[in-house]
Amino acid sequence: MSEVLHLFQCLAHGEPMREFEEVFAVENKGLQDCIHGRNHSIRQVLLMDQETLEEFGIAPGRARENITTRGIALGSLPLGQRLRAGEALLEVTKPCTPCHQMDEIRQGLQEALRGRRGLLCRVVEPGRIRRGDRIEMEQKARAPDHSGDDSVSGAY
Repeated sequence: MSEVLHLFQCLAHGEPMREFEEVFAVENKGLQDCIHGRNHSIRQVLLMDQETLEEFGIAPGRARENITTRGIALGSLPLGQRLRAGEALLEVTKPCTPCHQMDEIRQGLQEALRGRRGLLCRVVEPGRIRRGDRIEMEQKARAPDHSGDDSVSGAY
């Protein structure tokens, strides 16, 4: 079973991620109180799996993910794949490229995490997400629509 293990939001620039028992995903923006969420961006919510965090000795939230998952092979999901997490529907938009902040955790981690940093998603349908919620894949992945999105670059 795939599930939500941890939920994190960053409430102010430069601040560490804070853990929450539940969050609210806002359609086409991201998590309600997280500064990383932006309207019409493809970088609204970052998912990272617990298995990768454990392999690299990274504490949940330290890689600045919003949702720590367990039991889902994030690296195998196609772009456009839709995931139901609690009440919210997320759509995979792109893999997350590790940034310099990973080397602040441990020197060399940015390079080591290349291709393993997790997936960026946009919020397709709003809703509450709680720790322990199931994550279910929709039957059919849809091609992502990024028309008018100028926010492809930049560190998460």
